[in-house]
Amino acid sequence: MTHRLTKLFIAFAAALSLAACAHHADDQAAPPSVVDDHGVLRVPDGSPLRKALVIAPVEMRAAPHARVFPATVEADPAHTANVVAPLTGRITELKVGLGDHVERNQLLAVIESGDMAQASADAAKASDALALAKKQLDRARGVQQAGGNAVKDLEAAQSGYNQAQAELNRAQTRLQSLNAGAQAAGARGIRITSPVSGYVTALSAAQGSYVNDTTTPLMVIADLHAVWITANVPEADVGGIAKGQAVDATLPAYPDQVFHGQVSFVSQVLQADTRRDMVRAAFDNADGRLKPNMFAKATIAVPQPAQVFVPDSALLMNNDDTTVFVEVSPWAFERRTVELSYDETAGARVLKGLKAGDRVVVKGGVLLND
Repeated sequence: MTHRLTKLFIAFAAALSLAACAHHADDQAAPPSVVDDHGVLRVPDGSPLRKALVIAPVEMRAAPHARVFPATVEADPAHTANVVAPLTGRITELKVGLGDHVERNQLLAVIESGDMAQASADAAKASDALALAKKQLDRARGVQQAGGNAVKDLEAAQSGYNQAQAELNRAQTRLQSLNAGAQAAGARGIRITSPVSGYVTALSAAQGSYVNDTTTPLMVIADLHAVWITANVPEADVGGIAKGQAVDATLPAYPDQVFHGQVSFVSQVLQADTRRDMVRAAFDNADGRLKPNMFAKATIAVPQPAQVFVPDSALLMNNDDTTVFVEVSPWAFERRTVELSYDETAGARVLKGLKAGDRVVVKGGVLLND
C-alpha cells in the first residue's frame, strides 16, 4: 500500500512539474505577428513584421496618358497640285502615267484647243495693231514737227499706240497664263506642265480624249517627301491635343518600326457622323515608305491632371479585386480596394480608392495578405 502511494505521489509531482513548465513556456511565447482588430490589422511591438514592412505616402504627379487613335496616311495638301486644263480641247499627247515621278515644269500633256487658237490669233492681231499704231504715231510726230499737223492729231496717234500696246500686253499675258507663249505647241496647242515635283497619284486623262470641263483635274501630283498621318480623335480627347505635340505612329506594313512626327493641325470642326476630330501630324518621308491611304495607329501623349501613383509592389490581389494596405494609425492597416487606370509610366495610376496624403505598404504587404 505504501508503495502504491509513493507511486501516486511521484506521478502527481511530475504532473505538477509539467504544468509549471508549460505555464512558464506560455509566458515566454513570442507575441503574434499581426492582430486582426475587426478588419484593422495591427502589428504589435516586437512583431518581426515591423522590420519587413515598408510604408510610404502615395505620390501625386501629372503624368501624360498615351492614347492610341486609328489613323490614315495622307498626302500633304500644301505639297499636292491638281493639274487642270485651262481651256477645253482634245488631248493629243499624254507624256506621263499613273505613279510616274515628274519634275517641276516637266511637260505632262499637249491639248489641241480652238480657244487656244483664238487666243493666239488675238495676240497676233494685237501685235499687228501695235505695229500699225507705231507707224501712225511716228508719222504724226514727223508732220507735227514740220508744222503741218495739229497737236490733237498727235495726241490721238499717241492714244491709239497706247491702247494697242495695252491690248498686246493683255493677249500675251493670256497666252502665258495658258502655259503657252514662247513654248506654244503650234497655234492651237496648249502645253500642260507640272507645277511641282512629285508623283502622279491620280490620273483621269487619256490620249485622244476630249477635255470639256476645265474644273476637273486631269491628274494629281503629290510631293511625298513629307506626308500627314491623320488621326480620328474622339470628342472627349480633343481638348488635350494641341499643335506641336509629339506623335508616334505604327503601321501594319512596318510592325517593328515606330515613326515620329508632330501635330501640325487640329480641325476646328468635328465630323458630324462620328463625333471625332481630325488631327493631322507631319511626318518626314524621304524614303517614300509612307504611302497615302495606308492604315496606321497614332499615339499621342494627352496631358492629365495630377493623380495618385503607387509602386506596383504595393498592389495585392484579393479574390478578383486589386487592393493595397493603407495605414490608418501607426502600425495599423486596413485593406482597401483600388481602381487602376493605364500604367504606361512607372508605377500604377490609381483612379479610385486612394487620395493625396494616404500612406500605404509599398513592400512586404504580402505578409499581411496572408
